[in-house]
Amino acid sequence: MEGLAAFCIRNRVITLTLTVVMLLGGGLAYQTMPRLEDPEFTIKDALVVTPYPGASAVEVEEEVTDRIELAIQQLSQLDEIESKSDRGVSNMTVSILNNYGTEELPQVWDELRRKVSDAQKDLPPGAGPSVVVDDYGDVFGVFFVVYGAEYSFAELKDYVDLLRRELVLVQDVARVETFGERPEVIYVEPVRDRISQLGISPAEIASRLIEKNVAVYAGRVQVGSEFISIIPTGEIGSVEEFGDILISGDSRGQIYLRDVANVRRGYQDPPTHLIFYDGNPAIGIGISTVSGGNVVTMGAAASRRLLELADRTPLGLEAGIVSHQSQAVTVAISGFRNSLIQAVAIVVVVLLVFMGVRSGMLIGFVLVLTIAGSFIFLKPWGVALERISLGALIIALGMLVDNAIVVVDGVLVRLQRGEDAIDAALAVVRQTAIPLLGATVIAVLAFAAIGTSPDSTGEFCRSLFQVVLVSLMLSWVTAITVTPLLCVMFLKAPSSGEEVVDPYAGSFYQGYRGLLSACIRLRFLTTAVVIGIFGFAVWGFGYVDRSFFPPSTRPQFLVDLWLPQGTHISRTQETALEVAEYMRKLDGVGHTSSLIGQGGLRFLLTYSPEKQNSAYAQILVDVDDATVIDRLAPGLEAYLDVAYPDVTSFVSKFELGPGANGKVRARLTGPDPNVLRALSDEVLEILETDGNAKGIRSDWGSRVLTTRPMIADEQADLNGIERPDIAAALLANFEGLTTGVYRERDLLLPIVIRAPEDERNDVEQMQNIQIWSPVAGRMIPLQQVTRGEEQSYEDAIIYRRDRKRTLTVFADPKTGPATVLFNRVRPKVEALDYPPGYAVEWGGEYEDSAKAQGPLFAVIPYFVVAMFLITVILFNSLRKPLVIWLCVPLALIGVTAGLLLASQPFGFMALLGFLSLMGMLIKNAIVLVDQISLEIDEGQELLPAIVEAGVSRLRPVAMAAATTALGMVPLLLDAFFIAMAVTIIGGLLFATVLTMVIVPTLYAMFFGAPVE
Repeated sequence: MEGLAAFCIRNRVITLTLTVVMLLGGGLAYQTMPRLEDPEFTIKDALVVTPYPGASAVEVEEEVTDRIELAIQQLSQLDEIESKSDRGVSNMTVSILNNYGTEELPQVWDELRRKVSDAQKDLPPGAGPSVVVDDYGDVFGVFFVVYGAEYSFAELKDYVDLLRRELVLVQDVARVETFGERPEVIYVEPVRDRISQLGISPAEIASRLIEKNVAVYAGRVQVGSEFISIIPTGEIGSVEEFGDILISGDSRGQIYLRDVANVRRGYQDPPTHLIFYDGNPAIGIGISTVSGGNVVTMGAAASRRLLELADRTPLGLEAGIVSHQSQAVTVAISGFRNSLIQAVAIVVVVLLVFMGVRSGMLIGFVLVLTIAGSFIFLKPWGVALERISLGALIIALGMLVDNAIVVVDGVLVRLQRGEDAIDAALAVVRQTAIPLLGATVIAVLAFAAIGTSPDSTGEFCRSLFQVVLVSLMLSWVTAITVTPLLCVMFLKAPSSGEEVVDPYAGSFYQGYRGLLSACIRLRFLTTAVVIGIFGFAVWGFGYVDRSFFPPSTRPQFLVDLWLPQGTHISRTQETALEVAEYMRKLDGVGHTSSLIGQGGLRFLLTYSPEKQNSAYAQILVDVDDATVIDRLAPGLEAYLDVAYPDVTSFVSKFELGPGANGKVRARLTGPDPNVLRALSDEVLEILETDGNAKGIRSDWGSRVLTTRPMIADEQADLNGIERPDIAAALLANFEGLTTGVYRERDLLLPIVIRAPEDERNDVEQMQNIQIWSPVAGRMIPLQQVTRGEEQSYEDAIIYRRDRKRTLTVFADPKTGPATVLFNRVRPKVEALDYPPGYAVEWGGEYEDSAKAQGPLFAVIPYFVVAMFLITVILFNSLRKPLVIWLCVPLALIGVTAGLLLASQPFGFMALLGFLSLMGMLIKNAIVLVDQISLEIDEGQELLPAIVEAGVSRLRPVAMAAATTALGMVPLLLDAFFIAMAVTIIGGLLFATVLTMVIVPTLYAMFFGAPVE
């Protein structure tokens, strides 16, 4: 290493040129790096959707879900299956094991399709085909709506189709999807009395509608030298022409369809999902970015294209922003850039104050050079500028100057002692290069566990490790190359006539020397005191709250509404719009986006949209400032509880990391739905009684009322009527029976036969519904083939998890961390009387945290062993590494004090802070122990060597700790990083003080230094 330093000093033109290139290259790389608000992580889920029209939830579960689950279970890559069986449809979420990355997933999804395809032959008649949706995790960075008070949905759709065609061609755009479209339908509404009198069967009407709209091929004919296509007329060219269709009655006369039915163009009724913007019906448009693309570039390009299309926008049409990630990213990147600049400024100021102007400016320049150089390597590695990567730079700032501080401080001391500048620089590099390399590698390994964790949380935080790895290793390279040259160029040695002074003669150093000597002399008392303080910290740590990830500071929040299961979507819409209107009147609230029937497009990676449910609505509320959310939420929740007592409502912020609402989840498993519901009632009561739980609900919802016309088998048989005929008649009367399509340019509009409004909205007239009797050759009332109706309640939704029926109870804390509520209700829930075959499992934040920390803790021992082995290799000793590692637990003293004083929980980010803290402390201790060895090698006695090494390393270690701690100050204002910052600041300040005392004291104990 000395040779490399000597080369850089001798060839300063080359070194300085490469330095300038690194600065300029780093700036260029920074400008062109991808930008995101949050880091990407792969959602390793796919949906399998299988329709089974007419089947109850239980029939769907047993006849469809179970069989497809059995096929999917054969996937070796499978982690878990969660299924939702609704009336008429099966939805399955297939989750893949964490160790399969983005590259392997397409192959996994292909295998999943094959398994699902093989299962189709086992499905009952009328079920399927299954659809595999493998782009479930795509994020639509731009999500906006188009609305206009004077425009119909069809007119909105025409404009939206134009936007889709144009926006998909924009730079970095991957997909353009719509949300909340209401498909157009051709409704044919036969008048019951007329078709009954004329003896026209609904089947004949359906047949004629299909025949008129099917594409036909009449062939081609040769005419001379030409081959001419034959195209007969007769197809329907407009909705009005439907009325001209001729139908034969029982007298075999012909009548027009308009004489027995009303034909009109309308919208699908009821709709499956809707979106309203500030109370206006709208159509949403989501734009996703290509993999590896720049969401800022894409968002800006999409905005420009929309402006270019302004002259083609009909007057009165408006656009509303639901989420524009590029704007949020720009604000976030700007905020973090400012925090980074502030942190750099703080570090430089600290260096200037404590190391002098020349030394401080020199180290500050090396710091900026290291940061710039890091971007050169991070960009080709695929690291984007986002919350984690920029935060990692701030976290690494203090450590980035550690190596330069050691080199500059060593050169300064030697210059003050009268040595030549070049000789001093080379001697310092010769003595410190290998120890600093080992210490730097250990600091990097402290972050390696999160860098190798395969789960979504590890993927979310991976750039933290990547940034630390590149920047810290580069800081070591610059410390032994550029830094020695700059020291030779700018640090001044004392003039020849100037008296050489002892650099450690000041009162500060003398005070430390006296304190350290006393602690070594009273080594057993010192050790006992520290052990006592550590024990007190361990006890106090039990009072630190636990959490997973903190909520976001996004100026937008969510209001989820669950009406009683089975509620018609029109009632859900009415309630959601009322709530949204109330919220827009609140101070600080801007726009509202109401999603009816299901969650919206995934516009944030951490946003998990709710699946389709007519009783569900979600309102996205924009606010002027994120700080008003905590003020608005309690009052809004209280209002909703009073104004809508039958609605389960929940107000929440967005999440900053993997995870979702329902932070406390009790999963009840067992075969019998009745037992599961009884158990869930007890769990719900426990949560209600607690008083600090909100959003309490179960995912099965309440049972729904069904009515069952009882078929009189003998009468039905006499009239030639089967069960499917009765079902078709009921469907056609109330909901509508789809038969054929109407082709209009690029549109295929379903043709739906249904009863007029006055007939289909009167359930009491069910027995009067007319049904065609082939035996009688005419329409007869339904009551002639049925014997009344019976009402019953059934499960509208049945969830299963890994093929076991699972009813989940959700709750969130009103105040405080979810772990406090969880720890309070867990023993009560687990103490319930569970029959054989029934059990409770815990999900929510408890499970998310365990899944994130499990892989982390699984690999931590390997990296700890690697770190320990490096210390053994550095010193060729076991006692010296033991002295170093015994200081690591002391960090808990400061961590406990910091978290309790700042009222911060110990969550995943705090855990990462503690791991990084471990690396910092070991690095400082290595520098100190290495100096003791150097002092001994130079002929010092053991005790003086320990004391003098402590004195000589005091400034570098203290400066490294101070710059790291003060560099964290900007992160104290960031909700995501505050717990980590408090952990590092508190732990580092306390542990550094103790390290400078305990490491020398333990060294004296382990190596038998004599007592003065």
